[in-house]
Amino acid sequence: MKYFIKTFGCQQNKADSERISAAFKARGMKQARGYSDADYVIINTCMIRESAENRVYGLVNNLAKLKSNGKQLKIIVTGCMVGLAFRDKTGKYLQKVRRSMPAVDEFMPIEEVGFDNPPVRQDRENAWVPISNGCNNFCTFCVVPFTRGREISRSFKDIIAECLHLKLKGYKNITLLGQNVNSYGADLLLPSSVIPNKVRDLATEGSAKITYFQNAKLSTNFKPVYVKHLGRYRIPTLFPYLLEEVAEMGFKKVDFISSNPWDFSDQLIDVIARNKNITRTIHLPVQSGDDKVLRRMNRWYTRNEYLKLVANLKLKIKNLELTTDIIVGFCGESDEEFNNTVKLVNEVGFNKAYISMYSSRPMTAATKVLKDDIPHEVKKHRWQILENSINKYQYN
Repeated sequence: MKYFIKTFGCQQNKADSERISAAFKARGMKQARGYSDADYVIINTCMIRESAENRVYGLVNNLAKLKSNGKQLKIIVTGCMVGLAFRDKTGKYLQKVRRSMPAVDEFMPIEEVGFDNPPVRQDRENAWVPISNGCNNFCTFCVVPFTRGREISRSFKDIIAECLHLKLKGYKNITLLGQNVNSYGADLLLPSSVIPNKVRDLATEGSAKITYFQNAKLSTNFKPVYVKHLGRYRIPTLFPYLLEEVAEMGFKKVDFISSNPWDFSDQLIDVIARNKNITRTIHLPVQSGDDKVLRRMNRWYTRNEYLKLVANLKLKIKNLELTTDIIVGFCGESDEEFNNTVKLVNEVGFNKAYISMYSSRPMTAATKVLKDDIPHEVKKHRWQILENSINKYQYN
């Protein structure tokens, strides 16, 4: 029996597909060259944008034609679309995907694929290592908390053990993955009396009643790192310790994706600065350069706070390159608000930006309470302005 995996979406999905491959190999199956010689096709889905969701529907419809022509094929759909379907308590989204993809034999939650088997990696030098899954931030435009659930951190020991194994296997470069890597470990540190899923900020550092955390070497005690933001302490994090310990293993390059601006501590900047093998290309999503839009997005920083963080990064880290995510045409975005984003872009000087036109996503607050009122042609025009400003020289 042979299987073939098609992956849509981000690096986290690619890492998930490596674990899916391991699970199918553990059943005695072999990897197929393509759809035509596969007995099982597993589609790992993304739905961060409507266009990604539509590509999944198109692929399943094409595979359905193979089945109707007599091909013995089992289609399994997993990933973000299934995550949302199973978390939607109304059952409406699950009904929608079943109705839209009747040829699918199984909808498999990604949580059913654990870490029991070593991932089947497609690259012998570069490795993805998930450190957490899910997100607690609930930006109004983002469907991730509904597709992947609340943030859950992997064991510190397990991550260190996996990285050490990769180093022994000869891997040169490693990337730590999470929807928000900066907040790694908050759920490992917060006491049981505090529900991590509902805690966004702690009024004072002492209120969390946090004990020291003992690391994987069982010899060093860590004091959790806090970022003070808007006069309050953010959730505790272990990410600076984890990142430094991985860097000290001697990899040629250590990278991480993705960071949240309001969790980027001074300690994390110092760790990057003193470890030369940690990436100098930092992905720092801004989404908008206007304070009013940021508030509507539920992004807990202002334009000036973002610029202050950028200035601190540039001051302490030599040869820094910054990449970012920007959404144009978010609900109610005026010309003035968009122009503030253009001004911020020019001030920061991003090396690259992933620019997207806002599209409504199921279950998000923006879809429920805001109006997607910016015409597509306006979104497209604003996208082109930023694309020309930031990315026009990237592909020459």
